[in-house]
Amino acid sequence: MKLFVAGLPYDLYDDELMEIFEKFGTIASAKVTMDKETGKSRGFGFVDMPNDEEAKEAIEHLNDISLGKKPLVVKQADDRGGSGGGQGGGGGFRGGQGGGGFNKRDDRGGRRY
Repeated sequence: MKLFVAGLPYDLYDDELMEIFEKFGTIASAKVTMDKETGKSRGFGFVDMPNDEEAKEAIEHLNDISLGKKPLVVKQADDRGGSGGGQGGGGGFRGGQGGGGFNKRDDRGGRRY
């Protein structure tokens, strides 16, 4: 089960995140999400636990505890698939680019198609 973890302290790294969750079972991976521009933590991450029962136990025990200034939010991650971003809205966005030639006239006064 993949878990979403928010409310992480900004100075917490992958190995520390793994250490918190491995008390509840096997961890396949633990990754704090980093800002691409600054290289700093974004305050959330993902933990992948192969055993669903262990993952549920981790959710039950870690959700709402405080590691820093904010309480943790621990829940099952939404299954969004690989690259879901950037879809939708494409029609209107591109519609303004080069769409007009039908009503314009060329240099000779005739219609341009």
